[in-house]
Amino acid sequence: MNRVLIFKASYRRMNTIALLILMPLIVTGQKIFSVAYANQADVKVFVVNYLNQADLAVFKVDYANQTGKNDGKWFFVEYANQADKKIYFVDYANQADLKIYFVPYANQAGWRNKAKISLLY
Repeated sequence: MNRVLIFKASYRRMNTIALLILMPLIVTGQKIFSVAYANQADVKVFVVNYLNQADLAVFKVDYANQTGKNDGKWFFVEYANQADKKIYFVDYANQADLKIYFVPYANQAGWRNKAKISLLY
């Protein structure tokens, strides 16, 4: 009987440890890499001139640990393999999958068109 209790406790501990190890893989932030060619991108992006034209208001954070899950707080990484999403900046709005506007404050970041939220998951 005592061995069964020890096994159950060890099993529960192993599950907790595995969850803690895998948690950073489950909860991804918005680490972005800007690619040179459109065919390398996950999402084609156009930067609009006014907030009311945007699907997403983006705030560029200074550090990777400041990114949100999918809330418009982006950190631009140096290498493609570090990124959650690769984007390509297009020249015209009609070429874009997503229109963004860069905001000056973090509390202004967020989705304005929730229909496009799946582009960055």
